[in-house]
Amino acid sequence: MYLTDYTYDELLDCASKAYGDNFGEFAAPVSSFIGDDLRVLELWHGPTCAFKDMALQIMPRLLSLALKKTGEDKTAYILVATSGDTGKAALEGYKDVDGVKIMVFYPEDGVSDMQKMQMATQEGKNVCVTAIKGNFDDAQTGVKKIFADPDAKAKLFDKGEFLSSANSINWGRLAPQIVYYISAYADLVTEGDISLGEKVDITVPTGNFGNIFAAYLAKCMGLPVNRFICASNSNNILTDFLNTGVYDRNRKFYTTISPSMDILISSNLERLLCYMAGAEKTKDYMEKLSKDGVYQVESEVLEKIKAEFSAYCCDEENCMETIKSTFDKYSYLCDPHTAVAVKAAHMYLDENGKGLKNIVASTASPYKFASDVLVSLGESVPEDLKQVLTKLASISKTEIPAPLEALFSKSVRFTKSVDKSHESLLGEVLAF
Repeated sequence: MYLTDYTYDELLDCASKAYGDNFGEFAAPVSSFIGDDLRVLELWHGPTCAFKDMALQIMPRLLSLALKKTGEDKTAYILVATSGDTGKAALEGYKDVDGVKIMVFYPEDGVSDMQKMQMATQEGKNVCVTAIKGNFDDAQTGVKKIFADPDAKAKLFDKGEFLSSANSINWGRLAPQIVYYISAYADLVTEGDISLGEKVDITVPTGNFGNIFAAYLAKCMGLPVNRFICASNSNNILTDFLNTGVYDRNRKFYTTISPSMDILISSNLERLLCYMAGAEKTKDYMEKLSKDGVYQVESEVLEKIKAEFSAYCCDEENCMETIKSTFDKYSYLCDPHTAVAVKAAHMYLDENGKGLKNIVASTASPYKFASDVLVSLGESVPEDLKQVLTKLASISKTEIPAPLEALFSKSVRFTKSVDKSHESLLGEVLAF
């Protein structure tokens, strides 16, 4: 319904290829019950073991098809800023795709060892990866500036290239993510866990607000959702905003064990504001954010937002405790992002009581953050990364995901790190 330029058969073909053998038997299973009301929606069974695969396996196929359908003869240059998972998922999705090349920037000290290894060993003739000396917001801001730079666009045009994005600022990222919330609900109905039409709550670990906004769009399409619980880590800017209506990025930035949420400028919040406040007010908010780093929505806008969303934050200590307690009590192993969501879901239940089923989005395999998971379980961490994964597998009696185990036989290709300035990032983009 959102992709009317494609035929049904074209979409079916893209979906069948995207979610086939590389996802296993189930692409997005609701696999575990961790308490009376919490249900875990596992979104990390794809080739990079993170929820970004759900969109970034089908998105390149749709783009390549679009280039053919429109007769485009220029190369689509995909420019990506990543806090860890988007970069690898985009690289894997776009590698060796006809008519496309991709450049990924990531904060050199802001991703896990496994995430860094995934990107550094990426295969494909049309891919490039560069670290920056800064945080994710620096990378995201740098990419946005390049998109807005007319001189950069002109130079790329002369080279026969045009810019596109795989970040969640691209609608092609959000549309596929709507699907798994509807899929999860349908699975719960099929299993008899809920009845058709019964409302559920949805909890999402949130940094850039794209994943939870996709859930909100599912509700707009008719999914019976009671509330959305936005879970933040120590970078709790979204928690503060959703509770007070004040968005203030002038605050301390924390590097945490849930790095995909280490974000102070949540791009997709702009989309929610457009729904809640309209385009003109949203434009005003964004101008204030750019100029002063802060804006405040009107009371009536905040009231509309709070009618849909609750928000909680989880610091490092509580995140680690949740990993351990969830494993000890339910034998379920969470990655740090999922643990933040589990903690937020429990906080919501403590405040509001039980009753509705709560779908908790699990966004990454615990093996992508194996060292931090081991520490959370009270275990020592081997120096060798492969031994870290092996130890976690032994303790948890779970299997190392095949895509991660395969990394250890690959060669490192990308080791470069550059300054975070616009000039440095643009230089890398033009040189590739």
